[in-house]
Amino acid sequence: MPVLRPDEIQQYDIDTIAIRVFLKALEIIGGPRKLIELRNLTWITSLMEAAYAVVLADQSLKTEDEIAEFLGLTRQTVRNILRADPELVMQKLEGELQEKTPRAHTAGGLAKLAHKEIKEGRDYLNFFIYALESASESLGIYWPIEVLRKIKGMDFPVDKEELAERLRGLSIKNVPSEEILEKLDYPVKSPSDLLHKIRKSLEGGG
Repeated sequence: MPVLRPDEIQQYDIDTIAIRVFLKALEIIGGPRKLIELRNLTWITSLMEAAYAVVLADQSLKTEDEIAEFLGLTRQTVRNILRADPELVMQKLEGELQEKTPRAHTAGGLAKLAHKEIKEGRDYLNFFIYALESASESLGIYWPIEVLRKIKGMDFPVDKEELAERLRGLSIKNVPSEEILEKLDYPVKSPSDLLHKIRKSLEGGG
């Protein structure tokens, strides 16, 4: 996967790369079922945010401030993601997987390692899409994956009407998606932005 010049970046699908990095990061930690076993699904959103941060920095040469604004994160969180040491993270990973709130540097280290693996050709995307879909079908609480499945192929940014059409009939933690979408700010800039906003809404933060 070549690094793209700034004038080429609009021709490449950042969302596609970020989701590939996200899926590869899930593989590295043991797959979605590892998180299910640990009852630690908060990692899903953190890994997605880190995947976007790494890809935006590497592929489109975005600054920390630009990435923070795009993802709705603080500049310090983005900095922690981008400065993470993948090797150090892997040494500590087993213990940190037990934590309910993953640290930005841990998710960042995983995303950086996943991005490197993909650039070097170790990317088995079809298998991991299948694994994610199997997990999400068996567990209705696995809402981030359900949302990603339903928005697959969407062009971003998107407005409420487009999302409502895609997510119609989906309940997230027993809350109808229509009710959640009413509370979000629009437009939604990316899949990561959508997961972030849904999570904040479910937590009562907007």
